[in-house]
Amino acid sequence: GRLVPVETLVGATRWLLGRTGDLAGRTVVVTAGGTHEPLDPVRFLGNRSSGAMGFALAQAALDRGAEVRLVTGPTNLDPPYAAAVTRVETAAEMLAAVRAATATADALVMAAAVADYRPASPSPSKIKKRSAGDQRSLELVENVDILAAVDRPNLVRIGFAAETDHLERHAVEKRRAKGLALLVANDAVATIGSDHSTALLVDADGAVERLPMLAKTDLAAIIIERLGALLPPPRPAKDR
Repeated sequence: GRLVPVETLVGATRWLLGRTGDLAGRTVVVTAGGTHEPLDPVRFLGNRSSGAMGFALAQAALDRGAEVRLVTGPTNLDPPYAAAVTRVETAAEMLAAVRAATATADALVMAAAVADYRPASPSPSKIKKRSAGDQRSLELVENVDILAAVDRPNLVRIGFAAETDHLERHAVEKRRAKGLALLVANDAVATIGSDHSTALLVDADGAVERLPMLAKTDLAAIIIERLGALLPPPRPAKDR
């Protein structure tokens, strides 16, 4: 018979070992990757997000016993064993998928780098160059803020902020504005596309904790550990 890939064996073993973890019986929605906003049938606006942080978070939640629903933009990564995966391209598609996935979830960990804007009028056919030195302008419209749009009682929401300046100030402001249980902020240039991250954690009281440079897998484990502490006690089965 055909040999099972080592990655599948490792993933299955981690999933089995995690079934008695502190997130057993919980459903966690994780978003990952960037989004692609179409300019025409072959071009898009995007960013350099690899999806590594979101995939690491999904694995960390599985390791602690959670049922994980992973909503991911385009990425070259293989999803963790036992994660229920929904693949999307645009911010609008991600919003619809997150709304559906969180309807019966305990937590949302929003690690995706969602485009803030999209082209107002994508061309139905490939945009052609008109002449040498041709200049074009591009009208953009704002996408819906998914974290702001997906909010309901008892849904613990953790957000991410990638900034290029005034990291701590922007992080504290963003956490307060969105009413998040926890916000993870990092330097956009140093973090996006890298396997490592230097992060700030801002909690619901506005307290800021600076973490050292960590592999994204280690940072993910810390974030999911904090998530376990933020969740309210599970309701008795008869009340669900």
